[in-house]
Amino acid sequence: MELKKTLRWFGAKDPISLAQIKQTGATGIVTALHHIPNGEIWSVEEILKTKNNIESYGLTWDVVESLPVHEDIKKGKASRDKIIANYKESVKNLGKCGITTICYNFMPVLDWARTNLHYTLENGTEAMYFQADLFAAFDLFILERPNASRDYTDEQIKKAEDIYQTLTKEDARALAYNIIVATQSFIDGAVDADEKEPIAIFLKLLAEYDGIDKNKLRENFAFFLNEVIPVAEENGVRLAVHPDDPPFPLLGLPRIVSSGDDFEWLSKACPSLHNGITFCTGSLGARKDNNLAEIFQKYAERVHFLHLRSTKILDNGDFYETEHLDPTVDLPRVMKAIVEEQIRRKSSGRTDYNIPIRPDHGHKMLDDFNRAGNPGYPLIGRLKGLAELAGLEMGIRYSINN
Repeated sequence: MELKKTLRWFGAKDPISLAQIKQTGATGIVTALHHIPNGEIWSVEEILKTKNNIESYGLTWDVVESLPVHEDIKKGKASRDKIIANYKESVKNLGKCGITTICYNFMPVLDWARTNLHYTLENGTEAMYFQADLFAAFDLFILERPNASRDYTDEQIKKAEDIYQTLTKEDARALAYNIIVATQSFIDGAVDADEKEPIAIFLKLLAEYDGIDKNKLRENFAFFLNEVIPVAEENGVRLAVHPDDPPFPLLGLPRIVSSGDDFEWLSKACPSLHNGITFCTGSLGARKDNNLAEIFQKYAERVHFLHLRSTKILDNGDFYETEHLDPTVDLPRVMKAIVEEQIRRKSSGRTDYNIPIRPDHGHKMLDDFNRAGNPGYPLIGRLKGLAELAGLEMGIRYSINN
């Protein structure tokens, strides 16, 4: 018994091939049908094309990441009924094809946010970094979001203004591109990579959430869950929501999957265990008040997918993606809780005890600098993370059994 080792693959346009992934020690693939527009049905035919391609390399398609939730569902627009009906059909078709775990998120507009995609660490590798004051400078003085100043203290505004004064026009353009496009476009981003006016489009998207607070977003999420989860249950499919990244409000947008309290709400809004969690230590770890092992233990029965890495939080609110096993995050304790949950599942008769795991993101290193790759997804950096996590798991299993 072990965790199912996987790596994320972004399909035919991914610079990293299935043949290369097969050499990393991963036996499973995490991917999606990125060519199908958000809100449309994933047909059995299209699902099988990708599934058969993956299997031709001796790999398995273990997790869909992601089957995107359309923005109209999050906003509760009248069009959501048709879009949710399409989502249900996609869930049914995935079940028919034997793909039974779907990772998705319910984050408005932005899928995730970083200010620097190439932060150089002392050892020469590159990580992704979130600089809080720089992000505020983007929000206040580059994006010029209406009423943005309400979301910051006077001290934060002053620091953001000081930073903005040091930026060249090219710096400002690059920062806007990183936040709006570079971290988003390769995973069903709201703004296309070739968009000429990304800031104008982005402001319109944000404005559509005016009047949607945390309670309203939760209401829309609960509506989605109670429509879709019964269909998932009927078809043997488990949904696993990904935590917000980062797990705190940005750009005036509410966050509703950021903490243990949010998981408690989730479990009550739709009690079925098919309404599950992607347990991401990287995202949840960007909040100091999140005790990761305790959160996992409390909601372990709902965890259907694992993203593991460490996040280093600085005193000023910045954070960056550090080594997978950096002691900033107590991953040994988390892994021990995971292994114990596997043992519990197997002894209770549950068949889903080989929980899929992938190293979440990775440092750009060695030959990664000579190869194209999506932000956060270098080949060698993720291979290193996968090997470290596999070794940690093996050591903990040995300590439990001896």
